[in-house]
Parts: sequence; structure tokens; C-alpha cells
Amino acid sequence: MRIHLRHKKNQDGIAIFIVLVSVLVLASMAGIFAYNMRVEMKLAMNSNNETEMEWTGRAGVEYCKWVLAQEMSPGGCAQRFDALNQRWAGGPGCGNNTNNLGNAGNNTSDPLEDIQTTVTLGNGQFTWKITDAERKLNINTMANNQAVMTEALTLVGADASEIPTIIDSIQDWIDADSETHPNGAETQDYQAFDPPYWAKNGPIDDLTELLLVKGIRDNPEIFWGPSSTNHQLSIFQPHPANFNSGQPGSAMVAMGMVDIFTTVSSGRVNINTCSANTLRALGMDESSAQHLISMRAGPDGVDGTEDDVPFNNPGEIINAGLPPQIVQMFQSYLTVRSSTFEATVDVTVGQSTRRYHAVLLRNSPRDIQVLSFNWE
Repeated sequence: MRIHLRHKKNQDGIAIFIVLVSVLVLASMAGIFAYNMRVEMKLAMNSNNETEMEWTGRAGVEYCKWVLAQEMSPGGCAQRFDALNQRWAGGPGCGNNTNNLGNAGNNTSDPLEDIQTTVTLGNGQFTWKITDAERKLNINTMANNQAVMTEALTLVGADASEIPTIIDSIQDWIDADSETHPNGAETQDYQAFDPPYWAKNGPIDDLTELLLVKGIRDNPEIFWGPSSTNHQLSIFQPHPANFNSGQPGSAMVAMGMVDIFTTVSSGRVNINTCSANTLRALGMDESSAQHLISMRAGPDGVDGTEDDVPFNNPGEIINAGLPPQIVQMFQSYLTVRSSTFEATVDVTVGQSTRRYHAVLLRNSPRDIQVLSFNWE
């Protein structure tokens, strides 16, 4: 009888264990099924909203074009120069500040006074942001400038012994021929890698191409910066983890090439939007660079506020106490106008979201071209 009871208890224990395992398996299956259903519903929802999101994104780009056009129109803030206190850059606008009215004189009206940063359209909405490319150096036009490239690479922490290799290799990557510079690299060098690839022998379209170039390929920290994380960036390449380092008026901090260079711009640097680090890359000493940024920021020392005092022309940098010969040298690199912009448009339709990027070229208020349009 005792043997029978013991046997029965053992069977009960096994049955309970099997039941628990079955419940656990079924619960896991139910969880996986629920997760997959959520993913499928999300994909289906995104698919249903696909067309509306794209056209809302395109509408956002058109809104950005309108903003840039209005800034240059009579009464707008950007008739003579572009600066961070203007509406396109997220600033307060010129308002009654006659320093910012350019040719408008006593006209105190602001055509963008009622501008919206979030716009509702149909079943969705978008928010927008505009950034100019002229706040950075154009890698394609500066690649052959030995002095500027050396200074920029020194700033990002490149080893002095590697700088000639990096400069020559960038020049080889961009130039159309297959002749190798003394310290550079061409297709035959890159064919030795696994996987092999070819030198582009053409202008750089996306700054991340530099990660394929000899000297940078094995030292990506000089591209991204020491505190950055690697991920795909837009064509303007904002610094992902150390974003303030590339922002105008920010303190000097460790940075990468991504903070200094762009691939699309007029080729000159806007003294009203660039960072002190960009000026240093041009060869300006740290004290003078910081002083210029402080001058344009106005009494409060903060860029993009009502008391900003933007430069009307590059020659005004002489007011920073720079010697005339130095001013003359830097003037060839500087401008007060920006012509190339990135419009970043964040779209929400229902529960679906997407970020769109467009590169805009502003030739005049009536001629603003979309050079590219893509999304993340």
C-alpha cells in the first residue's frame, strides 16, 4: 500500500511538472505571437500611411523653401546676410532690430512673424529644421589646401606622422587620375583589402566615404571624434554623440572631421553661422576665433538671440583686432551668405513616424532647388 501511494505521488509530481512546462511553452508562444502581431500591425500601418507620409514630408520641404525665400524677400531678415538669429535657423527673427534688416531700412515688419515649427496637414503633421552647409568647410574644395587640411587634421587629433598620408590619400580619392601622390593611395592599394574596392576618383558625395580612405580607415576616431558612436548620418553630417562641439559659439572640445567638413556648400565659410572650431581649422588662433564668435553673439554671449550682431561683410572681422594682412588672408575663405541648406522634416501620420532630409540650393528667393530628397 505504501509503495502504491509513493508511486502515485511520483506520478502526480511528474504531471504537475509537465503541466508547468506546458503552460510556460504556451505562454512563450502566446508572447511571441502577440509580438509578431504588433510588428505586423505596425508594418501594415506604415504601409497604409506610406504615401501620405512621403507627401507630407515633401510638403515640409516646400515649407522650408518658402521660409528661405521669405527671409530674402523685402522686409525679410536675410537680404544682406544669413545669421543664426534669423527664422530659418530657429532664431527669433529680426523684429525691430534694424541691424538685421539689411536693405529694408526702417521696415520693421517680419514676413515670418507667424511662422510655425509644427504644421498640421491632412491626417498628419510635420516639424522642420533648417541647417546651412556654409558653417563647415567643403572637403572637396579644401582637399588641395595643404595648410587648411593640416590644421583641421591636427585639431581632430590625427598623429602628425599620419597627416601627410591622410591628405595625399584624400586627394587621390577625389582626383580623376590614377596617379598616386607620394604618401597617398589609389585603387591598387585598396584592392589588397578584404573585401577589395576601388578609389572613387571623383568628388566626395557623402562624408562617410572618408572612412574608406587610407589613414582614416584604420583610425575612424579622427572622423567621428573620440566620444562619438558610429552610425549613418545625413549629408550634412551632424555630430551624433557630441553634437554641441559642432555648434556655433560652443566651447572647444574634442571633435572629429565630421564636425568640421561637409560635402555640399558654396566653398566659403559663413562667419555668422560657423563654429570657432571651423575658424581654427582655417588657421585662426583660438583666442581670435572665440572673440569673433563672441562679437556676433552680442551682449548676452549666446548665438541665435535677439541681441545678436551679425557681420555685414567678411571685412568686419578687422574689428576683432586682427592685423590687416591676416584679415585679407581670411577674407578669401569667408562669406556672410549661405546658399546650401539641409531641410530636416519629421513627419507623423497616425502612429507612423519618419524623418526626411532634403538638400536645398538657394540662388534667389524665386530660385530654390531641391538637390536631393531621402529619408531614414
